[in-house]
Amino acid sequence: MRAVHFVHQISPSSHLAEHDWRVRVLVVEDDVRMAAALRRGLRAEAIVVDVAGTGDEALRRARTGAFDVVVLDVMLPEVDGFETCRRMRTAGVWVPVIMLTARDAVDDRVRGLDAGADDYLTKPFSLAELLARLRALVRRGPVERPSVLEVGALRLDPATRQAWRGDAEIELSAREFALFEAFMRRPGQVLSHGQLLDAAWDLGYEQRSNVVEVYVRYLRQKIDRPFGVRSLETVRGMGYRLRKDGGIP
Repeated sequence: MRAVHFVHQISPSSHLAEHDWRVRVLVVEDDVRMAAALRRGLRAEAIVVDVAGTGDEALRRARTGAFDVVVLDVMLPEVDGFETCRRMRTAGVWVPVIMLTARDAVDDRVRGLDAGADDYLTKPFSLAELLARLRALVRRGPVERPSVLEVGALRLDPATRQAWRGDAEIELSAREFALFEAFMRRPGQVLSHGQLLDAAWDLGYEQRSNVVEVYVRYLRQKIDRPFGVRSLETVRGMGYRLRKDGGIP
């Protein structure tokens, strides 16, 4: 059994529920001791707590729409927290999700957020911090944000690092993918040379004057030309823009 990393540093006086209804939280945690500690701490704050021990069980419960927030552990058996969150979003379940993990690597945090999580808390953590994050998410409520970005026939999945036009998968380098993601997140908007450099290159990169132009050309060769369409437009003196319709013949 994994060690429990949970620091209870708050008294039951600072209630999360400031309204007439009871806040309901689904805790997804397979470690029995950790789940029990979370349940006790949250119930002391007048929060209704349900516990699921697997990703599949979490998905079934979350689909009922009965929860205000899901507290989701990454290290689950069979289906991990990343995939569980991704399946929830794919199924149209937009309840806010806080992911819990002992991992503190940037790549893991990015992976969780790309899978559709709203927040990320690294173990060990205090109940006070968890409650503060729960309050923020409850105030905001569910916000629909597709985990797969779609612009016309173009699709991009940040979690799996895959891209498609229609049913055809497009093979992109890491740099091309980062540039494509910047466009996919802002269809119809003109992105400047500087914005595209920030999106796809490190801050310490020695900026060559034509590097963005070169990679936009690479991108066009992969997402447009094989399909006989034009989606990336040059806006002279300003930058580049991805058409809102995903491309025209």
